[in-house]
Amino acid sequence: MQPEGTPTSIHTLKAKTLDGADFNFASLKGKKILIVNTASECGYTPQYKDLETLYEKYKDKNFVIIGFPCNDFGGQEPGTATEIKSFCSKNYGVTFQMMEKVSTKGDQISPIYSWLCSKEKNGVLDVSVKWNFGKFLINEEGNLVNYFSSGTKPMSDEIVNWIEGKKTK
Repeated sequence: MQPEGTPTSIHTLKAKTLDGADFNFASLKGKKILIVNTASECGYTPQYKDLETLYEKYKDKNFVIIGFPCNDFGGQEPGTATEIKSFCSKNYGVTFQMMEKVSTKGDQISPIYSWLCSKEKNGVLDVSVKWNFGKFLINEEGNLVNYFSSGTKPMSDEIVNWIEGKKTK
């Protein structure tokens, strides 16, 4: 047991999938993870396509994407779990792991976003998620590496180079 305030790995956390199943982040040890808060009615919603392309390209190279639907910004994810799953599948062919709808801020913040957004918990940086499709990068050891806001495209050089292990400027 680590003392209070000592940064921890994401591998200590659990969540629920969109289907309501338990999901243990410890199962992702040894994989790079991109976590993204998603919404079905957002100007950035077409990023689902690039996220799926990124996932398909690198899923066999110890890389996963975890999507967390979120209704925090402009009420842009009003759907139920069934509606979200159908939307993602039908419109974007999403095959990466989608989780239950969560809150990314405020009093109702989910444990995963509490960890992602708090330097005290993640040991790296404080983040205030400002909109849908913010992207967190987690390394193979379960440590937060970086955060990119909505405007950074999933296939951006910064994200692709990180997945491929290339040095960036």
